[in-house]
Amino acid sequence: MSHAFDPVHDENATLKRSPHAEASAGQGHVTLDPDKDHDPHATRFGDFLKACIKLNASDLIMKAGRPPQLRVRGALKSLDTAPVTQEEFVQIAKHILNEELFADLHKYGSADFAYDYDDKTRFRVNLFQARGKLACACRLISSNIRRFEELYLPGIMAQIAMQPQGIVLLSGVTGSGKTTTIAAMLDYVNERKPVHIVTIEDPIEYLIPDKKATVNQREIGIDVLDFKIALRALVRENPDVVLVGEMRDKETFEAALNAAETGHLVYGTIHASSATQTFTRIYGLFEAEEVEGVRKMLAYQMRAFVYQKLLPTLHENIHRIPAIEVLINNPVVYKHILEAREGELREYLKSVEARQQGMIDFNGSLVSLVEREMVHVRVAMEASPNADELSMRLKKMGGPSR
Repeated sequence: MSHAFDPVHDENATLKRSPHAEASAGQGHVTLDPDKDHDPHATRFGDFLKACIKLNASDLIMKAGRPPQLRVRGALKSLDTAPVTQEEFVQIAKHILNEELFADLHKYGSADFAYDYDDKTRFRVNLFQARGKLACACRLISSNIRRFEELYLPGIMAQIAMQPQGIVLLSGVTGSGKTTTIAAMLDYVNERKPVHIVTIEDPIEYLIPDKKATVNQREIGIDVLDFKIALRALVRENPDVVLVGEMRDKETFEAALNAAETGHLVYGTIHASSATQTFTRIYGLFEAEEVEGVRKMLAYQMRAFVYQKLLPTLHENIHRIPAIEVLINNPVVYKHILEAREGELREYLKSVEARQQGMIDFNGSLVSLVEREMVHVRVAMEASPNADELSMRLKKMGGPSR
């Protein structure tokens, strides 16, 4: 395979290393250097990052031969500027990467790193080769964490966030806002408790500044090699509150349960289609003979399972709003878990008792959104796990059915 450039044989491919790059070699963490010799703002790359922040874009996408593009509200839009040539892209790469990362780019075809733009803004960057030419994807990571009310989340989320210990899981598909909700919960604790918060994330999506709490965020591939190493070190880091990112495997969930058992409040995310289906997803991580032990631990340590899905709204200034399901552990839920009757909890969520304790079933959330004229009934029907039941509930409330 031919390469677009060769740092081994190209005598002009030597890299200047800033003091920041020297200190972080091998970690992939590069900090913007005010020194003119190394400042990315000496190249157009810095201008593109600045535009990403100014236009409140979620991502910057660059490809040799095309103008840079920003992802704004989910859609890619080209910047009104000249295309980035392959030669210019190579010069940018030489300028911003330390020697190890530049070698990775040549050897493996990609390099992951991060830029601390300032105290409040960070970029997670993947610089890669495609068909022999350079491209990169930059995700904007900010400290602009919104409050529950700004995210249209129910007040019960504050109560869940302030639990002294146990496990809290957010479920939903990719892009359902799980990370945004967890960031709001962590920051709620951050503003109110003098605790130590440690997060293990892949990647970090929100920067959480120290307030009453001390916050340490560890990014896989940048601050620590992998989840396994990060989880092993977790207990020695003396946290009170832990975010273990996505529950992808047995080992991660076991570590989360063990942390909850030893008195920590543990947050995590998992792919599931409802709060109650979260149990099935968890048990599926384990061998059949291990499930009963996990079930018992979960009955004791579960504090809340929250499922959410983002829906388009009827309001021009509110682009998407979460429909949400909340299951909170209480004596009834505890008994259902121990007796392996988790599937029946969907019905319990509709009960008066459950609602009085702040629980929400998903169709109930959809009914509320339709009644408040936040979402179109068609959108609610498409999102519902049981459209016929939703139709009946809307009719009872005097609203539209189909």
